[in-house]
Amino acid sequence: MAMDGSNPEELAVGCALLIKTTLGDIFEGHVITFDRPSNILVLQEGIKHGPRRNIRLLKTNYIKEFNFLGQVEDPLDPNNCYLDLSALQAREELAIRQAETEAERIGVGVTIEAQCIFDALSKTLPVRWDKTSIVVMNEVQVTSPYLPESVSGGTPAANERVKKVLEFERKRLQLRNTSG
Repeated sequence: MAMDGSNPEELAVGCALLIKTTLGDIFEGHVITFDRPSNILVLQEGIKHGPRRNIRLLKTNYIKEFNFLGQVEDPLDPNNCYLDLSALQAREELAIRQAETEAERIGVGVTIEAQCIFDALSKTLPVRWDKTSIVVMNEVQVTSPYLPESVSGGTPAANERVKKVLEFERKRLQLRNTSG
């Protein structure tokens, strides 16, 4: 049966369908909901139930044809839904840790140039912010105006390495090596 969107009863919640898309995909799923204003069909792929489910949002104009396979239970019945709360909490904790790590990489009260230098240095060396100073390898400090002459601390070898990397990154970023 071709899909022309003229028979919404065929897209009722719980209908199991075999769908062929205009892109050549063929899959089975059952209707969770149909949003007429946007012409989007929300389907749970596969007819089987389990802890993991694939949900597909499909514009109805991409449906070449579909066959009605029968009626299934209400897919939104809370008695049949399963949420793995511990997995959700683990994903949330990981997302929070990642956000905190990313936030630590953003300098507070520093110029865009300083942030660019920090980001460039972080690609090759371990770096962190200490207020407006960049701390490299937990021993070398780069202070404003973030020039090779602004590098201090650490072993002579570490200090020289940071100066060379800083000089290279400033050239790559096309930043002048003068403070004026």
